[in-house]
Amino acid sequence: MADALSFVEVGSDSESCDAVVIWLHGLGADGHDFAPVARMLSSPGRRYILPHAPSMPVTINGGMWMPAWYDILSMDPGARDAPRESADDVIHSTKLVNKLIENEINNGTPEERIVVAGFSQGGALALHLSLRSEYNLAGVVALSCYLPVRERFESELKNTNIPIFQAHGRFDMVVPYYSGLYTHELLTSKSIEINWNEYQIGHEVSPQEISDIGNWLNDIIPPLFNDNTDTI
Repeated sequence: MADALSFVEVGSDSESCDAVVIWLHGLGADGHDFAPVARMLSSPGRRYILPHAPSMPVTINGGMWMPAWYDILSMDPGARDAPRESADDVIHSTKLVNKLIENEINNGTPEERIVVAGFSQGGALALHLSLRSEYNLAGVVALSCYLPVRERFESELKNTNIPIFQAHGRFDMVVPYYSGLYTHELLTSKSIEINWNEYQIGHEVSPQEISDIGNWLNDIIPPLFNDNTDTI
C-alpha cells in the first residue's frame, strides 16, 4: 500500500491559509470527485485538501481493484451497522490521513482550524480517525456514512467533544439511511453532540446540504482575514 497520499488542492495557497478541510471521497472515486463542492464552499483563508485513496481489491465488488480507503468484506442489508470492513485497512488509511494532518500542523495551521470531512466510505474513515485523534480538531463532516470497526469504538474513543456535522439521504440505497441513523444513536449515547441533518435524496449530496455544510463550516472555522482566495 501507499506510504503517502497524493491530493488535489482547492482554495487559498499554503502561505495565506489559516484553516484546512481534508475531504475524503467515497469508494471507487478520487480526490477530484468533491473538488466542485470544495469550490462552492470556498472562503477566505480556507484550503481544501482532497486526497486520492490507494487502489486495492474490494471484496464486495468481486475483488475488483479500485480506489478505496479499506476493503469492505460484506454488507448485510438487514443489519443496521451493515458493512464489515478490514480493520487493518482502516488503520492504515487512518495513518495516511493523519500524516496529512501532521503536515498541515507543521506548516503552521493550528489543529483547532482543521476539519476532516468525507462522503460514504470517506465519511466513515473521517468519523473513525476524528473520534480517535490525538489532535484537537475543529470538527468532522460525515456524509452518507456509518461508523466502521464499531467493535473497537468504545475502547478507542478519545474525542467526545469534537463537533460533528452528520447528514444522510432518506432514500439512500447504497449506505442505507438506518445505518447513518444507528451511527447517530450510538454516538449520542456516548454524549457526543451531533448536528444531524437528513434530506429527501439518495446516495448523493444536495444543494441544500452543501449550503448547510457551508454554514456549519463558517461557524466552526470562520474566516480570520478578508483576503482573496485562488481556486483551481
